[in-house]
Amino acid sequence: MTTPTPAPPTALATPAQPEQAASARTGQAAGTDPAPVTTARTAQPTAQPKAPLIALSLGYFLVMLDVTVVNVAIPDIRTSLGTGATALQWIVDGYSTLFAGLLLFGGALADRVGHRRTFLTGLGVFTLASLICALAGSPAALIAGRLVQGAGAALLVPASLGLLQTTYPHSAVRARAVAVWGAVASVAFGAGPAVGGLLIASSGWRAVFWLNLPVAALAVALTLRHLPPTARPRRRKAKADPLGQLLGVVGLIALAGGLNEVGSRGWTSPLVLSAVGLGLAALVAFAAVERALEARVPAGGRRAPLLPPSLFRSRAVTTTTTIGLLISLGYYGMLFLTTLYFQQERGFSALATGLALLPSVCMGLVAAPLFSRMATRTGTYAVMAAGLVLGMLGFLGWLPAGPHTPYPVLLFALIATGLGQTMTALAATATLVDAAPVADAGIASAVFNVSRQVGSTIGVALFGTFATTASGFTAGLRLSTGLAAAAFATGALLALTARRRAATRTTSAT
Repeated sequence: MTTPTPAPPTALATPAQPEQAASARTGQAAGTDPAPVTTARTAQPTAQPKAPLIALSLGYFLVMLDVTVVNVAIPDIRTSLGTGATALQWIVDGYSTLFAGLLLFGGALADRVGHRRTFLTGLGVFTLASLICALAGSPAALIAGRLVQGAGAALLVPASLGLLQTTYPHSAVRARAVAVWGAVASVAFGAGPAVGGLLIASSGWRAVFWLNLPVAALAVALTLRHLPPTARPRRRKAKADPLGQLLGVVGLIALAGGLNEVGSRGWTSPLVLSAVGLGLAALVAFAAVERALEARVPAGGRRAPLLPPSLFRSRAVTTTTTIGLLISLGYYGMLFLTTLYFQQERGFSALATGLALLPSVCMGLVAAPLFSRMATRTGTYAVMAAGLVLGMLGFLGWLPAGPHTPYPVLLFALIATGLGQTMTALAATATLVDAAPVADAGIASAVFNVSRQVGSTIGVALFGTFATTASGFTAGLRLSTGLAAAAFATGALLALTARRRAATRTTSAT
């Protein structure tokens, strides 16, 4: 979540951001906090070209749609291909595992070879993988297609946000573009079960993959026409970091894969413990390698780190990354449980469950314009804090839920958690895009997406465990509700602290 032509790593402003310093610092180092280059008072926003935004939004639409659209197809896939439980789990989870595992590689590749080129490559890989899935005649072929889909998604998402940064250079215009981009993804994620149910009812499970082909073709055509190629990025003196890439991929895939197995095997499973242990060890080694490589670069080191540790000296990057993990842990962990609640406790069908969740998962339609208005007036940190508090209150609305709770009683919880999560995600994304140095924007957006993927995986594994305890599903739901609310409350405190620090810097600068 950058431009094919790296510029000096100057941080960009958020819309009329009162928290940030008013003076621009060109050539800013990646380790410092972002300062605005322009503000709404010093420059007039240019018109927002719609075609590039449609192209970039369609790419992200595909990524998010395929997170959920396959879930409702599982019964038909089991019958059609004679698929076992383990294979079904990897048809669902293999996509997100490869997506998380290759995000850092995708972000670094985009920064090196250009974001338009990487975005188109990701779209091509994703389209080819969708074709493999649609034609799959065996569980192995379908799993392979889903894994390749995850790899394509890992290429196009960081490049997509990077292209947003450079296509919309004015901060206020860019904030609106980010809002639309995020809203489209939110709608895709939420509509997945309903769209999947309709396609399966009319044309069978393969239709959920055939749908990707015309959407991807339109995204490619719009990208080629409206996102013109730019100069090749300046060659970096240091070479790529193959050891860091290997350790990052192994660490993230092992960690995500191990956590995905918790639901079926339990936390004490040797496979889960081995995978999680391998993942953590590889990530610790990755951090050590990256620190050592960055220390050698000024002295003429031959290799540049995949993920420069100095990137985290920016409080904006660190804060948004942490908040991304917290909101995904709380929201997607609870979304998993609420899906089980409607299906297992209330006896809803898959399609009825998808429709019941729409007030939560489609809040992007409301959050996007609301975010644009609020961010212009208050700044993105204030929007983050407001969204997190709203989400926290929404989670507490699940406390009275039981097997016979009327659906209207749950509407506040559904709407508040969906709206709060989406507003926070949009604000965090806009803050990160503005704060990241242009030359490292691809890897910065990849880090943010990794944090969200890991948070989601931890939340699903943890809350799923609570739901299967001896105390019963309702007790597990309430415990998960409390932890989700605590995660959002922690995020709100982080956002308010960041806002206060930024306001202090602004006062000192003036």
